[in-house]
Amino acid sequence: MKKQATRDAYGQALVKLGEQHTDVVVLDADLSQSTKTALFAKAFPERFVNVGIAEQNMMGIAAGLAATGKVCFASSFAIFAVGRAFEIIRNSIAYPKLNVKICATHAGITVGEDGGSHQAIEDISLMRSVPNMTVVVPADGVSTEKAVQALYALDGPAYLRLGRASIPVLYADEKFDFTVGKGIELKDGQDLAVIACGGMVAPALEAAEALEKEGIHLSVVDMHTIKPIDEELILKLARRCGKILTVEEHSVIGGLGSAVAEVCSEKCPIPVKRIGIKDQFGQSGKPDDLLKEYGLTPEDILETARAFYREK
Repeated sequence: MKKQATRDAYGQALVKLGEQHTDVVVLDADLSQSTKTALFAKAFPERFVNVGIAEQNMMGIAAGLAATGKVCFASSFAIFAVGRAFEIIRNSIAYPKLNVKICATHAGITVGEDGGSHQAIEDISLMRSVPNMTVVVPADGVSTEKAVQALYALDGPAYLRLGRASIPVLYADEKFDFTVGKGIELKDGQDLAVIACGGMVAPALEAAEALEKEGIHLSVVDMHTIKPIDEELILKLARRCGKILTVEEHSVIGGLGSAVAEVCSEKCPIPVKRIGIKDQFGQSGKPDDLLKEYGLTPEDILETARAFYREK
């Protein structure tokens, strides 16, 4: 299966967007080779600003440019873009509802050898707690490009979560419908619903295909938008399957699993189990080894789903 890092797709999508819209401005905090905004910088140097290692300043500058009518895409590693600049994002971008798209790469533990200090596992939780903020976590490169286009058209701030590692390309046909706030059911099943986001969608599909051979039929959803979450789809799955398993490369606190559980607890109480990082920091290691260490492999999803399905 073809693989592509969502950060690579992001860089390519920015260039296309810049060709289409002259109001697009891109900012980076001295990591443009890693975030892939260097592609935009080369194509449109007059619309690119490297602010240096100063994430708070970058968000403030982005807010100022957005206030003049520009659509700003501001990038850095997720831990710095969201963690270091949180107060500026909250007060200077989200509070006045400015058109700044925070597109952060190197999220999750698949940053690998950079270690726990660089592995953002709290970023979804932080961003979905901020009023006016839209949160999108694409599952592959094709949907990343769709997300960039969709967020340009969206009026207001947004957080786009991207990864470092190459992951399977799931959407071969670029004509598929990508709508902010609407999840995509990739596999239809009635025994258990699995809702995943980002790089965990492909492993969830792999686990579902393996369980199908055992006669267990899973529904698998790419919940690319964490906020606003697709309540209609969650409730449909809750009523059809009776149980929901969530999978994310993020802390189980405050992320996708929390968002799904909140909907179910208030509107259709059913058992919800969360696969994610269990209230602990990441560590240095090869991405595949870290996924095994933190229970995020297709085999881990398969075993959890099988046991959860069999629970009475």
